[in-house]
This record gives sequence, C-alpha cells and structure tokens, in this order.
Amino acid sequence: MKKPNQPHLSAREIFGKNLRRTRRLKEVTQEELALRADLSRTYVSEVERGARNISIDNMFRLAEALGVPLRDLVDPTLFDVLNDLSE
Repeated sequence: MKKPNQPHLSAREIFGKNLRRTRRLKEVTQEELALRADLSRTYVSEVERGARNISIDNMFRLAEALGVPLRDLVDPTLFDVLNDLSE
C-alpha cells in the first residue's frame, strides 16, 4: 500500500536513482561506466537524472557494466528511493 504524501516516481526515475547509487557504491565514475557500457557520459548522466527514456538494451548494458542484475536497478525498494528524493 502506498504511503500518503509520498510522490510517485516514474520507472525511469527509479532506474536512474538506483543506477546512480549503485555506481557510487562501486566507486565508478560516470565516464568509466559509460566506457564500460559503450555509451556516452552525457547519456549516462541523463539516465541517472531520469531525463532520458532508456531502452531495455541499454539498461542491460549498464547493469552488466556495473556487474549487477538488471532487476536490482528497476527495484523501487532497493535503496528505498521513494524516501530518498534529495539525492
């Protein structure tokens, strides 16, 4: 059940927040992640901010580049992103 007063995050925002948090936990820069996934750093930045509508193929490339299952990056509860909107 959804808690009152919690803003709804889109799937792209959840993915972006999980991607950023995972990348930081693994101490990987956006540039390094972009190189590993064969994407541009600007693209990675836009994905992390939820500004880019990402394809499933690119989601998989980013997850693989970080060494995590894709399901972790789409899980809205992984980092409790609904309660951590300040980051």
